[in-house]
Amino acid sequence: MAANNNSDPILDEGGGGGVKHEAAGEAGEGKGGGGGAAATQAPAAMLPRSGSRPQLDLSGAAIHGNLEDRNPTILLPNQSDDISHLALDIGGSLIKLVYFSRHAEHSSEDKRKLSTKRRLGMLNGGRRSYPVLGGRLHFVKFETGKLNECLDFISSKQLHRGGVDSPSWCSGAQPDNIVIKATGGGAFKYADLFKERLGVSLEKEDEMDCLVAGANFLLKSIRHEAFTHMDGQKEYVQIDQNDLFPFLLVNVGSGVSIIKVDGHGKFQRVSGTNVGGGTYWGLGRLMTKCKSFDELLELSQRGDNSTIDMLVGDIYGGLDYSKIGLSASTIASSFGKTISDDKELSDYRPEDISLSLLRMISYNIGQISYLNALRYGLKRIFFGGFFIRGHAYTMDTISFAVNFWSKGEAKAMFLRHEGFLGALGAFMSYEKHGLDDLRIHHLVERFPMGAPYVGGKIHGPPLGDLNEKASTSTLDHGNLNGFISWMEKFVQKGTQITAPVPVGFPVTTGMGGFERPTAKGDILRSDASAALNVGVLHLVPTLDVFPLLEDPKMYEPNTIDLDLNEYKYWFKILSDHLPDLVDKAVASEGGTDDAKRRGDAFAHAFSAHLARLMEEPAAYGKFGLANLLELREECLREFQFVDAYVSIKQRENEASLAVLPDLLMELDSMNEEARLLALIEGVLAANIFDWGSRACIDDFDMFKKRMLADKKGQPYKRALLFVDNSGADVVLGMIPLARELLRNGTEVVLVANSLPALNDVTANELPGIVAEAAKHCGILRKAAEAGGLIFDAMAGIQDDLKDEPVSVPLMVVENGCGSPCIDFRQVSSELAAAAKDADLLILEGMGRSLHTNLNARFKCDTLKLAMVKNQRLAEKLFNGNIYDCICKFEPVHLT
Repeated sequence: MAANNNSDPILDEGGGGGVKHEAAGEAGEGKGGGGGAAATQAPAAMLPRSGSRPQLDLSGAAIHGNLEDRNPTILLPNQSDDISHLALDIGGSLIKLVYFSRHAEHSSEDKRKLSTKRRLGMLNGGRRSYPVLGGRLHFVKFETGKLNECLDFISSKQLHRGGVDSPSWCSGAQPDNIVIKATGGGAFKYADLFKERLGVSLEKEDEMDCLVAGANFLLKSIRHEAFTHMDGQKEYVQIDQNDLFPFLLVNVGSGVSIIKVDGHGKFQRVSGTNVGGGTYWGLGRLMTKCKSFDELLELSQRGDNSTIDMLVGDIYGGLDYSKIGLSASTIASSFGKTISDDKELSDYRPEDISLSLLRMISYNIGQISYLNALRYGLKRIFFGGFFIRGHAYTMDTISFAVNFWSKGEAKAMFLRHEGFLGALGAFMSYEKHGLDDLRIHHLVERFPMGAPYVGGKIHGPPLGDLNEKASTSTLDHGNLNGFISWMEKFVQKGTQITAPVPVGFPVTTGMGGFERPTAKGDILRSDASAALNVGVLHLVPTLDVFPLLEDPKMYEPNTIDLDLNEYKYWFKILSDHLPDLVDKAVASEGGTDDAKRRGDAFAHAFSAHLARLMEEPAAYGKFGLANLLELREECLREFQFVDAYVSIKQRENEASLAVLPDLLMELDSMNEEARLLALIEGVLAANIFDWGSRACIDDFDMFKKRMLADKKGQPYKRALLFVDNSGADVVLGMIPLARELLRNGTEVVLVANSLPALNDVTANELPGIVAEAAKHCGILRKAAEAGGLIFDAMAGIQDDLKDEPVSVPLMVVENGCGSPCIDFRQVSSELAAAAKDADLLILEGMGRSLHTNLNARFKCDTLKLAMVKNQRLAEKLFNGNIYDCICKFEPVHLT
């Protein structure tokens, strides 16, 4: 396919109408495929794989080294090549890149972690001699008219040579015959330019093959990928991976291709129409004199199609035709009023013409798509293509048509990454891309603001780092050949900074239609495709689903859905807390000028995230309070604030450890029943009843019966204690409770965050805390030794001869999280292994047992402990008051 420089901006994105798609492996005209009613069917196609570049092999992947990072490194025992993938989809308007970045490092596990993994049966000998890899999938786009910027971006990161951190690049080796996978018309048109500028050859992949492969991967692997869009409301749909096929994929480019997908690599183009995006743009350009596709869409936002379209009410004197179910606002004839009006084209508003065109084409696409779904007995229809690209009003119109003709039985669905389907598919055409082995819990999506990192330090970045956000941020990415001070950009721009998706302006548009959709469409910028709300996909094969979830498919971590009112409340809470958090973050790094500048930058960046989510709560996928709190922690880490509360935690730990011996002595003087009550009260911040607080959920007696009476001779085998805050919470609350369980012969696993979040204790900090506590307690010391937390003889230990020796271990594992909350659909493999023999869970703190998991059900006994420290939450959940407490015991036989 040879496109000239004057081709329309969506030709290569959607494909030319009327050109049939041949069998896989032959270059098609375009992803839209076009074609009229007589479109031919292509035989079922299998996606070819190529071995022309070094391949990524994730088979047998295992965790390696410390989980210091929220993106843990992984071991690739079958990988020996120099890896960095890059694939492109080069269309007439946009170039989409999908690339894999790696982080290679050699790290060693300490004795504690090795001992824990050995006890949990996680060690596989012999693998540590292999390279360590961890990686991310990045999604980047450039305007095709600015191809040189795209080439500079690839060059600045050396993506075509394995990345700037690859062994070959570091050694100065220059590999020959570099081949990059590419699809789209530009893969032919610009092949010579890529060869000239980068010295690479573009290996062309069939567009429809790539399109289907990309869609299948997203629907299989991304939890909140698909969504519906009706009446301006976006609602995410969870797709059952075991019930994905068959479905209808409708790609709307210049023309429309309707593809029936029956499985991975199995599809056929069953229909299409030559009336698509090219029709809208072509007629619109002739009739309105618009200079760009986006300008035409912008006009539709302000249009009123009732001045041009003939409505049912125009025929029946303003009345419905209720006998056949047509309302007065139903379009009887697109452009029908222009027949009888004594007007010239110039007498009609361009805005009204654009909207009428948009309605006419979108409704017909929706109707034809539904009829094909009906033909094959399908109820899932996914729409994508350049014509869609996140435009709210277009999605609403198509959705309305499908809903209207199906009488509500079928729904139009859209994909968040739909603009990257082709590039993803090209990426997957590498023979060993590694993505087939990934599951939905292995992928974590994050939304960075673009703060760059080089060698672990912040720098004014090479252009590539901000360029990656060039099309999705208001930040000026400056001179492509030099360095810029990104920090000044954040600080000087202040509140002008936007999140990495465009901020649209709510405008209600149009009259008439089948019924009047009430979508508030986005005013589009020149890079309209930025409306695709995508982040960076972190590939973390070491994450697992928590095996003790009663029903993982039905599990929802967030206790409260964030509607608009809840968003407003929590946004105010987070905004009000922001200055104090910045002060703590800056103080944690010595209050240096650099820390202050980064603190200002973080405040601006996180405020931009909040502003974006306030405008469109579903912008980043299905977001609950847990996601919102994690976004804040991720933003802090992006600006290199590793632990904002580090000095506060150290101070509180020291103070609490100083009084621990007296507390343990007091507890030991009590009888068993009184001691258990004191321990639970201690976890709930001690003497809560003296504060006038009440227990809004009080199952203590049930828990006491289980602990002291029911199975006196059969203690729990293993208890997982999910700890919360540093200081008194863990030292004077959870450690004494763990000690009591150990005394009864129960193995105890303390589960803590992998990364800091607020003042939560981390898994790296806990062994030191336990070691200090063990100096004053023989039970803790012997259990810690058995669990590998203490290895060397400890001088100065005050051994209590009355302490009975125990053989059960006390262990520490990390949860795989860096948030105050926890999502049990994605936990560390270490925690998943520890859970297999556990018969008691104790979730402590608001984040893990109240904001999330209050309603979660598990396969073993569960105790949830929390003090409610928020008045609104207390009222909403329990009709209670601040500082009320929950002690919620859920025996497995009752759940």
